[in-house]
Amino acid sequence: MSERILILGGTKEAAELAEELVAEGRSVITSLAGRTTEPLPVAGAVRKGGFGGADKLATWLIANKITKIIDATHPFARQISKNAVRAAALSDVALDIRRRQPWIRHEKDIWIEVGDLETAANTIAAGETVFLAIGSQYLQPFEHRTDVHFITRMINPPDSGIALADYKLILARPSSDWRAEAELFQANRVTTLVCRNSGGTGAHAKIIAARELAIPVIIIKMPA
Repeated sequence: MSERILILGGTKEAAELAEELVAEGRSVITSLAGRTTEPLPVAGAVRKGGFGGADKLATWLIANKITKIIDATHPFARQISKNAVRAAALSDVALDIRRRQPWIRHEKDIWIEVGDLETAANTIAAGETVFLAIGSQYLQPFEHRTDVHFITRMINPPDSGIALADYKLILARPSSDWRAEAELFQANRVTTLVCRNSGGTGAHAKIIAARELAIPVIIIKMPA
């Protein structure tokens, strides 16, 4: 059977991998969650939307004659990674897990490391202006913080709206230039950054910007 690869993507690394494999002449399908209405172009075929759990993913793998899965998802996308492990076992398809290394704290970083979103929300001091860089689907734990002004950036606004009491929404993609991120922080008078330790290079600019501006970062540890 000729090789057919499914990449569980949505990350910069997944897009780069798809481009590399397609250039080698491989048959590649990249799966995207579909939360972004206009995702960046990805080489090869693209499938949008979830699979409906591990069992249905396994059925899809068999029906589409997939011979290898590469899990290159966001390190906090734990459910799809769990589903991939079970689906690979059920369908007898090889699984290659690509894990980013977490960011390493620099001596100039002012980090408050926490284990989850709820702890991050409760760690913010009253009266702060917080740049909330966590994704539209993870805002709920911060909704009770009516004493904080949030700046949140999204590529697309959530369909269900935003229930934060006091916030400003910026519709844009993150910049890979830390100077641009620093200018954004300064223009909005950001005093705290809240984000996840997602590793990689694509989202690291905001960490460097916070470092250079001496802005404290409440950072959620990467899952084991």
